[in-house]
Amino acid sequence: MATTQHYMWAAGHFILLLASLRYFLAVVMFRGVSPWWYKLSFLGAIASYAIVCKKSLGTPQPNLEWLNRALADENVQYLLLAFFWWTSKPITLALVPFAIFSLFHALTFTRTTLMSQFLPPGPPATAGGPPTPHPLAKKLQLWVKANYDTAMKAVAFTELLIMLRITLGALTFQNSLLSPLIYAHFLRTRYYQSKFTQNAIAVVTARVEDYVRKPGVPPMVVMVWDKFKMITSRWAGSVLAPQNGARRQ
Repeated sequence: MATTQHYMWAAGHFILLLASLRYFLAVVMFRGVSPWWYKLSFLGAIASYAIVCKKSLGTPQPNLEWLNRALADENVQYLLLAFFWWTSKPITLALVPFAIFSLFHALTFTRTTLMSQFLPPGPPATAGGPPTPHPLAKKLQLWVKANYDTAMKAVAFTELLIMLRITLGALTFQNSLLSPLIYAHFLRTRYYQSKFTQNAIAVVTARVEDYVRKPGVPPMVVMVWDKFKMITSRWAGSVLAPQNGARRQ
C-alpha cells in the first residue's frame, strides 16, 4: 500500500511534468511565459529526488564515507543538478531530461497505485489464481516497457545538447561561466554510470570524427579536435565508484 511519502514523491513528479509542459507549450508557441513555471518544475524535481535520496541514504552523516556514498549516487547527482538549474537563469532544454523521467514515473505511479483504486481488476489468468490487472493498466505497462530505452537514449543525447548549449551560452555571456564546468562534471559521472550516455558520446564522437577527417578540412581543425579529445580523456579517465543497481527515481 502506498505511503504518504510515496504520494509526496509522485506529487513532485506530477508537478514537474505539468509545469514543464506549460512552459514548453509557451516556448514552442512563441508566447511569453513566466519563469515561475520553470522554477516550479524544478521545485517538483527537488522534492521528489530529496525523498528518494533520504530513503536510500538515510539521515545525512557528518563523515567522509557517507559523503562519498552520497556523491556517487545518481539520484543525489540529479537532485544537486535540479537545485543548480532552479537557482540559475532559465534554460528550456535543461527541463527536458527531468520531464522525461517524470513522465515515466508518473505513468508507473498511475498504473500501480491510482488505477488499482479506481479500475476493477481483470479475471484470474488461472482458476483460483490472483486477478489480472485491468486491460488499460496492462496496456500502459507495455507502453512504458516498450518505450523506456528509447526515452533514456533521448535523455542521453539531450544532456549532450545541454552541454553544447551552456558552453555556447558561457562564451556569449548568456549563462554563468561556471555552468559548463559544473555540467561537465555531471556528464563525467553519467558516463561511468549510464550505458545510454556512453552510447550517445560514442555516436557523437564518431560523427565528429567523420567530419574532421574528411579531405579538405583545415589541419587546424584536426589539431584542435585531437587536443580536445586528449584533454577530455585525461580529465575523465579516473575511475569513479561503481553503482550497484542504482536507479533514477
